[in-house]
Amino acid sequence: MADTRHPWWKGRRGEWYVVLQGLLFALVVFGPRTGFGLPPWPRGLATAAGWTGGMLIVAGIAMSLAAALHLGTNLTPLPYPRDGARLVEHGLYRLVRHPIYCGVLLTAFGWALFVQGSLTLAWAVVLFVFFDIKSRREEAWLVQRFPAYADYQRRVRKLLPFVY
Repeated sequence: MADTRHPWWKGRRGEWYVVLQGLLFALVVFGPRTGFGLPPWPRGLATAAGWTGGMLIVAGIAMSLAAALHLGTNLTPLPYPRDGARLVEHGLYRLVRHPIYCGVLLTAFGWALFVQGSLTLAWAVVLFVFFDIKSRREEAWLVQRFPAYADYQRRVRKLLPFVY
């Protein structure tokens, strides 16, 4: 019997969000880095960007891994929460509601700086917009599942600690 609660293109638990997320991240890593006659980055800026990008990559990977460990058995690649999941508000989740997304974004922007890719920066911005949209859907499910989530939303920023 077909599930009529959700359109097929969203997937019952947000499967298509995960597919699109993977494609966007692949675009950041493997997509064209520059184009449209954009000049190379000036040497001093390129050197600083490379070092800064490398640090952001390390920080982003570390943040994503730590956040995944904090989730424990609640971890799922899908935005729909697992049955029997509990609300996690400790560790990195005290600073940002979606620290795995934050870590992926740090990694994406770090990569763009590391490779000095003007288009790569644009792909990272698109990934940021996508995570904002995906997190809205995810949070609608979390509010349904956890009555305390609405208060958590008021207290903790969504994607960037202390900022957004």
